[in-house]
Amino acid sequence: MTAQPSGSRRTARDSGAPIGPPSQQDPPFDACALDDGQLVTLTCGESRALVAPHVGGSIAAFYDAGAAGADAFHWLRPASRAALDARDPLGMASFPLMPYCNRIRDGRFRFEGEMIDLPSGTGALRHALHGHAWRRPWTVEARTKDSVTLHFVHEPRGRRDGHRSAREAGAADAHAGWPFRYEARQHIVLDATGLSVRLWARNLASRPMPFGFGHHPYYPRQTGTRIAARVRAMWEIDSEVLPVSLSTHPAVDALQAGLVLDDFDLDNNFSGWRREALIEWPHAGRRLALRASAPLDYFVLFSPAGLPYFCAEPVSNTTDWLNLRATRLDVGGTVLAPGEAIEAQLAWLPERL
Repeated sequence: MTAQPSGSRRTARDSGAPIGPPSQQDPPFDACALDDGQLVTLTCGESRALVAPHVGGSIAAFYDAGAAGADAFHWLRPASRAALDARDPLGMASFPLMPYCNRIRDGRFRFEGEMIDLPSGTGALRHALHGHAWRRPWTVEARTKDSVTLHFVHEPRGRRDGHRSAREAGAADAHAGWPFRYEARQHIVLDATGLSVRLWARNLASRPMPFGFGHHPYYPRQTGTRIAARVRAMWEIDSEVLPVSLSTHPAVDALQAGLVLDDFDLDNNFSGWRREALIEWPHAGRRLALRASAPLDYFVLFSPAGLPYFCAEPVSNTTDWLNLRATRLDVGGTVLAPGEAIEAQLAWLPERL
């Protein structure tokens, strides 16, 4: 579809498209929610980061505790009590995306002559979403006061184990569908500059494996919140939030100048990202830099009207990259040879205005 202006707002998504599952619309955060013994707490001065290995290896919160009893300032939208109780990554502050980012159309793609079926639901959720690492617990491999290393191994099931397709095995089986064995790590560090995550993965299969990864952070949104980033083009979407064509949408120029979230209604991928974004909350006098390394060369901005949060995601592949007919430059993703590893780093760096 082609984006059309809507009043004073410039939308890049169909007004009938879903804005997300109900778990993304929880009530305002209750500070008591983070009093949870299952969370790993990282500390550095007044800064805190809480990690939930059991909830998809997610980050549950990243905030300044404040001195002398001052109110905390959350750089990422903190986890809700309901999300922690339900072990719902969509209610966390940020969660890892592996072995692909965002949606795969109809939950299937062809790779090296084989049709791969992925766990998926019905309706809008029939498109496989965010890979599977976020739906599985991660193991704490190492831990210090200011860092934690999480480890994850995917053991394939489905057609190569029991001869069932992912759909026959059921969408709830996070092992189903992805026929490639691999391992992954997240090394999460909190220091005086901010919070960083080093992502690493290795193909343990005996054949090549397509792979994409990234992180899915949620940020608090206030009136006047803005974000700046340099990108080359935006993927227009269809009514099911899947990319269909590249365009020079007004959001591309607005991002370079500093896009005010209240002025746009977006759920779109951007190619040609320079791997840095700057988020500002002018009324709070705070600013957060998001920086990433290659191959996190793609950027997703989710900022629908009416929600108290938004997402700005560093990723290595465009939504549905395995099905899109476009150049690798515009869709990203990679293919790992047997035994080959890949890594990337991202960081959130806070400062006061």
